[in-house]
Amino acid sequence: MEKLTKKEEEIMHIIWQLERCTVSQILDIIEHNTGERPPHSSVATIVQILEKDRHFLSFKAYGKTYEYFPVVSKEEYGKRSLSKLVTDYFEGSAQNLVSFLVKEEKIDADQLKKLLDKLDE
Repeated sequence: MEKLTKKEEEIMHIIWQLERCTVSQILDIIEHNTGERPPHSSVATIVQILEKDRHFLSFKAYGKTYEYFPVVSKEEYGKRSLSKLVTDYFEGSAQNLVSFLVKEEKIDADQLKKLLDKLDE
């Protein structure tokens, strides 16, 4: 599974949130979040890439309207992205990642305990 571009991730987060949606609904969310409405063709192109090339989406056609839905879950993408991050930047060691987070004060003791408990599950 390839890493998505920033724009692809932005659109996937919207689709994961809505579960099923059209390009127009994606545009509405982007406009609501940013105050700007990108061109329909730009978003439609990214959605088509996510569907045809990346295989993150599928669709159901209702006449000329296409409703898209994810075939890769947010959780699965997150796991693979985190795994790649650990491999690429922390020598494949989750311990190095946790040490970095503690050292940089990005995680407090309570969060660390919850993380360790989660890893023990």
